[in-house]
Parts: sequence; C-alpha cells; structure tokens
Amino acid sequence: MLKHLLIRSASQGIWLFLLSISCCSFAFGETQVNSLFSDHMVLQHGVSVPVWGTSTATSVSVRFNGQEHKTIVSEGKWMVRLKPMDVSKTALTMEVFADDTIRVHDILIGEVWLCSGQSNMERQLGPRPPQRPVDNWEAERDQANYPLIRQFYVPLKYAEMPEEDVFGKWSVCGPSTVFDFSAVGYFFAKNLYKKLEVPIGILFSAFGGTPAEDWTSRAALENNPELNKLVENYVKTMNVGYQPKGQRIAGLYNGMIYPLLHFPIKGVAWYQGESNNDRASQYQLVLSNMIQNWRKDFNQGNFPFLIVQIAPHKNMKPALREAQRKVTERVRNTALIVTTDCGDANDIHPTKKQPVGERLALAAAALAYQAKEEYQGPMYSSYKVKANKLYLKFKHTGKGLVSLPQNEKLKGFELAGADGIYYPATASIEGTTIVLSNDQVKSPKHARYGWANVPDVNFYNKEGLPASPFITENAEQKN
Repeated sequence: MLKHLLIRSASQGIWLFLLSISCCSFAFGETQVNSLFSDHMVLQHGVSVPVWGTSTATSVSVRFNGQEHKTIVSEGKWMVRLKPMDVSKTALTMEVFADDTIRVHDILIGEVWLCSGQSNMERQLGPRPPQRPVDNWEAERDQANYPLIRQFYVPLKYAEMPEEDVFGKWSVCGPSTVFDFSAVGYFFAKNLYKKLEVPIGILFSAFGGTPAEDWTSRAALENNPELNKLVENYVKTMNVGYQPKGQRIAGLYNGMIYPLLHFPIKGVAWYQGESNNDRASQYQLVLSNMIQNWRKDFNQGNFPFLIVQIAPHKNMKPALREAQRKVTERVRNTALIVTTDCGDANDIHPTKKQPVGERLALAAAALAYQAKEEYQGPMYSSYKVKANKLYLKFKHTGKGLVSLPQNEKLKGFELAGADGIYYPATASIEGTTIVLSNDQVKSPKHARYGWANVPDVNFYNKEGLPASPFITENAEQKN
C-alpha cells in the first residue's frame, strides 16, 4: 500500500513539473504576460504595440526585435510600448525579464483583424453536426498550408464585469489545425494574404445566437438616449426565443472584447444580425452605436468595419438587411458584404462561406490598403420619377451593371404608387441607371429591390458583386 502511494505521489510530482514547464512561455513565478502574447502570435506592423501583464516584481523589461523597454510595476500590473515595426515573415522571439525570463516564440509582424459576430462567424471550417458541412471544406483543409496565417481563439464567455485576459491561444494555419479556424475568418485571411503577401493574424471572437447589444458596453448603451431604455428592460427584451447560456447585458463586451482593447488591429470583420431580427427596425441604431463604442474603446481611430449582410433565409426580414445597408451608408469607413447569392431558405447556417471571405478581403483591401479594384456590388443612391417611370441611381457600379446570368431579365425590382401597393417592375439598364415601369403604377412613388426574406434577385456589377437589397421609403414601415 505504501509503495503504491509513493509511486502515485511521484507520478503526480512529475506531472506537476511537466505542467510547470509547459506554462513557462507565458509565465514564470509571479510574473505573467497576457495570453495574447503567446507562441505563434502576429503583431500589427506600423503602429506602437503595447505588451502587458501582471507581476509581483518591482519592474519588468521586454526585449523584442531590436528594442528593449523597462517599466515599473504598478498595483500588480505592467505595460510597455514597442515602437512601430516593419513587417516580419521571419519568426522572432520576445523575452520578458522580471524574477526570471519568459520567452514567447515564433512571432510574426503583419496585419491583424478582429473577426466577430454570431454563429455564421463562429462556425469553424471543419464539421459541426448537425450543421451541414461547409462547401469544399475537405479540399480547403488539405490545401491550407499557410504558416504565415495565424488565429487567436477567444473562448466563449459572458462576463459580469470587464475581464483582463481571455486565456486564449494562437494556432498556425495548416491542414491539421485549420478545421478549428472560423470558416469565414479563414477564407478572409487566405484571400487577404494572397493580396498582401504579409503575415495575417485574426482574433476569432464570436458567439452563436447573440444580439449586438451583448457585444456593446453597458456605458455605450446607457449613454445613448434611444437605447438606455433597453438597459432598464434588458431581461424582458431578451426573453424572446433562444437565449445563450449565461446571457447578461454587455456580457460579451466584458468577456470577449474588453480584454482585446489594447491589442492593435487593422479593422473588424463582423457577421451578425440574426439575433436582432425581431428588432430589425432598431438594428441600424444598435449597430452604429456598437461600432462607435468599439472605435472609441480600442482607441485606434476609425478603423475599417466590414459588415456581412444577413443571407437569405425564410425567417430573416428584409428590414434587417436594409438596416445594415444604411449603417454602411451613414457610418464612415464601413463596407457591406452582400450575400444574396450565398443563402439557404431553410438553413440559417448557409454552407457558402468562401464567397463571404473573398468579398471581405476585397473590402479590406480597399478600405485599409487603398486597393483600387471595386469592392462592393451596386448600392442604391437616389431616384427620380419622370412620367410613369422611376429611375434609380447607384454607387459602386464598377465597370457597369449587369444581370447574372448575363442577358437574363432583371428580377427582384418592384414599384409602388401613392397607395403603397407594390407590383413587380420591368427593369432595364441604361448606363449606371436602372429604369423601372409597370402598367399598373401610373405615377410611381417608391421602389424596392430584393424586399423578401428570401429574395429572388440577379442584379450585379460586372465585377460579379451582387447589389444590396433596398427600399426607397422608410423601412420601419415595412417590417
């Protein structure tokens, strides 16, 4: 019996020793580095980069990429700021000196993007039963030899108060790891990497079934005169339909965004809205407020914010897509990723993730890196009426307007007169204008396009990017 206990004790001691060794790249003794600064990370180039953590020592020094900075520990916390650095495809090592030395290995310097939202962003590339497989995922897995693409996974967490660390980890993109990458995030990163040929890091912070209000700080909700009532009635408002485990006001901001705020990013790719479908008329305000909240709290300027429009589904209201369109129309440095050709009437988790990632990369290249190619489909701009016809003007017409397949009649356009009754419209292309008519509408008053939960549409620019659904009147009246 004694021999058995001695053997068990010895084995436990060996296990604890090995565990301590495995953790030494992140912490040693009483000094720790935030988990964002762990093996395989990507740092944003061209900007000052804070490095931070906790310690019981009096001072901490950081040595990295030819720089060395020392700081005093205050109330158990420390932070240094690295000067802006050039892109590095060569693996670098960071050393943190306090009571002893912490080393973080295989660090690259390139472009960092935050990929956030709910289940269609959270959905990983690999299988997730009972959801159907992502299109072509096995071939993508087998070809995913992109060691310069890395993902930092933020664990799912609703938190009552702001958290300091998410205790996540970085993964290098390869056939044995990519199945756990966000599918949309992976396709976005892959296409952006091919455009820029620099290391790409994505912060993967998404949680299925969550409304945008949960991703917004409580202060940002309370300080908005039109949203502060939501704070007072939060439980009642959210007590409809599916509720994620642990849901609480600002819980995802506290647990999955606040801990990232000091980490420099280039921009945000956002795919969310399904959980705001029942409050579609308010979503424009909610999302605009959240964007303002993040930009203010990240304190990195008005970084690009790329919004994936909700895909066609039998339950998704057109007013939600209109709210997303209007956000990009009114909030600067934003883009709309239209998905009218990527949906599934009967599946809220459509399998076409690759086109979404490709279009995100196009928008990122334009907004963040000044690429000149067209990055959005036609976007409604204005209209005028002449006699019995209505003329629609568009932005982002690219090399011209088309129907796809080409030479097919345009569909999805409707006209209404003063009575507000909409009829299918005959639509024709005249340069960058769409001309609408219907014999039953003698004096057109308004027009709309793709105004359905599952729109049947075929309007694109010649770059192959679909036009966003829209309505020329107040969408709140058409929920």
